[in-house]
Order: sequence, then C-alpha cells, then structure tokens
Amino acid sequence: MQSKKRDEAHKLAEVSRELSAAAMGIEKADVIITGGNVVNVHTGEIEQGKDVVIKAGRVVLVGKSDHARGENTEIIDASGYYLAPGFMDGHVHIESSMVTATEFAKAVLPNGTTTVFMDPHEIANVLGMDGVKLMIEEGKDLPLRVYATMPSCVPAAPGFEDAGAVFGPKEVEEAMEWDEIIGLGEMMNFPGVIYSDENVHGELGATIKSGKVITGHYSIPDLEIGLQAYVAAGIASCHEATTKEEALARMRLGMYVKMREGSAWHDVKETVKAVTENNIDTRYAILVSDDTHPHTLLDTGHLDHVVRRAIQEGVNPITAIQMVTINTAQCFEVDRFMGSIAPGRYADILFIKDLAAVDVEKVMVNGKVVAQDKKLQVELERYEYPGSATQSVHLKEKLEQKHFEIKAPIDNGLAEVNVMEIIEAHVGTKHRNMELPVKDGLLQLPKDEDVLKIMVMERHGVNGTYGLGLVKGFGLKEGAVASTVAHDSHNLLIMGTNDEDMAYAGNVLAEHGGGMVAVKDGKVLALLPLEIAGLMSQKPVEEVRDLVDGVDKAWKELGCQLVSPFMTMALISLPVLPELRLTNKGLVDTINFKIIDLFK
Repeated sequence: MQSKKRDEAHKLAEVSRELSAAAMGIEKADVIITGGNVVNVHTGEIEQGKDVVIKAGRVVLVGKSDHARGENTEIIDASGYYLAPGFMDGHVHIESSMVTATEFAKAVLPNGTTTVFMDPHEIANVLGMDGVKLMIEEGKDLPLRVYATMPSCVPAAPGFEDAGAVFGPKEVEEAMEWDEIIGLGEMMNFPGVIYSDENVHGELGATIKSGKVITGHYSIPDLEIGLQAYVAAGIASCHEATTKEEALARMRLGMYVKMREGSAWHDVKETVKAVTENNIDTRYAILVSDDTHPHTLLDTGHLDHVVRRAIQEGVNPITAIQMVTINTAQCFEVDRFMGSIAPGRYADILFIKDLAAVDVEKVMVNGKVVAQDKKLQVELERYEYPGSATQSVHLKEKLEQKHFEIKAPIDNGLAEVNVMEIIEAHVGTKHRNMELPVKDGLLQLPKDEDVLKIMVMERHGVNGTYGLGLVKGFGLKEGAVASTVAHDSHNLLIMGTNDEDMAYAGNVLAEHGGGMVAVKDGKVLALLPLEIAGLMSQKPVEEVRDLVDGVDKAWKELGCQLVSPFMTMALISLPVLPELRLTNKGLVDTINFKIIDLFK
C-alpha cells in the first residue's frame, strides 16, 4: 500500500468505531446538514431532501438523521442548496499562481477547491529537494488539502538545459518513502519513456515499486505506437491533450485525461468534445487548472470556473462535477477517503445554489465551514521561507548590450533563420523559416515583421551560459520584458525590441531577486518582485494580482495584446513542448529532440 494511502487509512482506522457509532446514533453527530439535494457522484444522480450526518470531520450517514441528533449537534439548513463534494485539482503548479501555498489557499477555498494534487517542479528546478520540502511543509497546516507529487523532470530535458538541481532515480526513490508524496509528477521526458532511457525508467520503476501513481505529460501527436508505449510504462494520466481525438485516445487506453483550463491554456472547449460528441463512459475524464494567475483566481475563479466552462460546452453538470471529484480521487487511488459525500469520506462539502452556474456559496472542510459568500472564514498564518529560498538569482556577469547581438554568417543581405511563432492561448509554437536582414555582420529586426530577440540565461550560478533566438507573434513595438518565471528550469528569460532595454530588464530582475519586469527607454514601466525562488511572492494574493495587472498593462503599452502574455512567454524555454524552444544551450527542435542553429 502506498504510504499516503496508508496514512489516510490509519486516520480512518483511528476513528472507525466512532464513525459507526455516530451513524447508528449510539454517539451523537457533531454536525448535521439538513434538507440538501446531494449530488451523488457514485451514481450520477441527485438525491433530493437528504440529511448529511458528520462526525470527527467525516460523513457517516446520508439520509434520515433524527436518531443522530444530540444536544450539542450543530444543525445547518441546506434547503434549496445542492450539496456537492469539494472540488479536487488533479494537476496544478501552485508556484504558477505567483503566491505561496497559503495565499493560494485563501484564493481557491472560497470558490470550492478543497484539495489539490500539486506538482512542485517549478521550485524544484530552482531549489532542488529543499524546495519540494518547503512546499510540502507549508501545505501541512492549511484547511486546503495539499498532496504532492515528486517532480520527475529536473531539469525537464537533461542535456538540453541547465537548472538549479538535477533529480534522478536516487532522488525519486528517496521521495517515495515520504508519506507526503502521493506519486510521481508529470513525466515530461516522453522520448526517454518511449525510447527506454535507463534513468527515466529508473524513476518510473521506483514509483511503481512504491505502489504510487505516475502522472504524465505526453505532448506529441503520435496517438498510435508512441502513446501506447508511454502508457505501457505505467503512466496513469496526462494533461497535454488539446483536441477531442487526443483526449479520446487517452481514455480508450485507460489513461486519465486531464482537461486543462488555466489562465493561458484554454483546452476545455476542444477536449470535452470527446465527452459531448461521443456516448462514452466518462470515468477517465478529469478537469484541472494546471497554471492559474492571481487575477484569474480572484476575478474568474478556480475549479468552479473550469467546471462552469465544461458545462457551457455541453457537459452535464453532474458529469462535470464528477470530473473534479470522484474521478480525480480514483486517479490518485484515494476515493475511499475523499471525493464524494458518502460514509467514511472527509466532510468536504460545497453548498451550491445554482448547479449549472456552479455558484458556490458555502464551503465546508472536515465538517467545518471555512468559507461563505466568497470570503474565507478562518485565519491562515503566514509561512516564513528561509533566506536560502529568497536569494536565488546568481548571474555570472552583469548584462550588457553586447550579450544580445546576434552575429550572422554573412556581412550584409538576407539570412534565413529559424523562428518560434507563438499561438495565443495554446502551449505549442510553430517552427517558422524567415529571411531577416543582416547589417555589418549583425542580424537586424525589421519593425513590420513582429519578430523579437529573446534570450535565456542560466541564473542558478552553474555556468552562466545563454542562448539567443527569435520569436514571432507577441506584437511588442518597443521596449523589453524579462522574467525568472521560465518553465521549467526558470532561468532568466528576456525578450525585446532592442539590446539596450533587454540588458536593462535583465539587470533589474537580478537586483530584485527575480520576478517579472517591463521596461522602455531604460525606465521600468512595471515590476513584479517574486522573491521566493524567483517564482512566488510573500505578499497577499490581492496585492500580487494588482502587480500582475500592472505588468499586463505595461505589456499592452509596449504593443502586446495577448491574453496572459507572460505565461505564453514563460513556456518559450520549455524544451518538451512542440515545435521549437529556446534554452540556455540554444534552440531546441522538440519534434526531433535536437539542438539546432539559429541560422539555416
């Protein structure tokens, strides 16, 4: 039995007699919710006018409750409400919210998210095992249930980039002994899986032997041999499907497909067609957020928004709720303890007035109301990160204009170059060939082509190397932007229209310990300091939202009109997504998995 399941089993065993006694009325209930319409995710039906009896933070009975009432039993009237299990996010990177787990909990709990299965591979790529432990430790005392998967790809593509740490089979085997680790984080090195890399399969083997779940990341279009080779390795789920066909192919193989709707990646519209256009069993369909920024969490919602999007696309509301509750719990093999309103399960319950609108009015965790009317009802203490986590930007040298000059193989004329073209609201890029002018041996940026220079510089104090590339589609007309949020190695990522502003932007971030910045003519237009690993801020989520809004406005002032442009930019450096990426080692052709020259 996997250790996290064992931990949950021990907790249930400790109270089993008490729970049975409360169900029988021998002991009296702590809380009884009366007259609610219970969304039964086991059978896909609504049970009308039911009572829910709670003892020791768990449901013990759904039905008649008179025999379980005592003098000290709290009675909560749920007349007119639908009662649904708390929503569970089966794939999320808390670091992408740019706030700590505590602030993340403050934002998502009022919207109905009561459990997350986080993959802390962002902080792991900066701080290594210490970063994973810090995230786990912060999550322990929150009313939000925080389960962790052990990051599998640190760095995401060994040999193609440099991160602040390196994980292999040894580190994974160690982490599988930790009770807090529920499985292996997304296995992005799909070539290593399907072509039988020894280290990759060493990580998979260590996870399988521990009895824990392997989560996946398969982002190439081969749905026949490649996908089946990937699933054959024991990988249980994948969030990289972006079409109906890709989603359906995964479910047909017994793989959980995690349909993603975050701040920048809007995949639900296409992926749920696998459900709405096919009369299939939906047990292997899950809704997740993956990466969500503060403004989305506060202004749009979290999983409530994702469920709402699925319903808008034609998914039955009960089915959509199953996709963030029981299906998720079954994926991680914890459905005996959570994921439904049923005896023995945690009393994580949502009070919803309008089921189709997913209007969550009250949130209960462990049988206690923690949020009501979109406001948190409990105090959460700030978690203090050590100095080692707040001093993580280590450049080998100060950036200058010369670092951004691209020397061409000709002195003057036109040079054929490899260009990354972004696609708004999608994780993929297109590999384009373009002809750009060269003057005095240096590549020039024509203003009418929407092409920008981009740099990825190693910032962990490893070797100080950097790669230069070209990207199309952002629409910047002037200035430069920079970020230490640069998936997944989180090196220093700088993009701009001129070398002077690019150097200035990078130096500003180095001085502030990381974050995001937009500059123009040597002046800062907007700055978001992210002092924890260059990824997260200690500030309240509302303040971070306002700072992110400031950066977004600055991007627009510079000419970019994209939705969440900094999230799109942050994936330019992730060499496991099609078709072309840039790392500190250069341009990576992610279809053929090789480093290529900027010039053809």
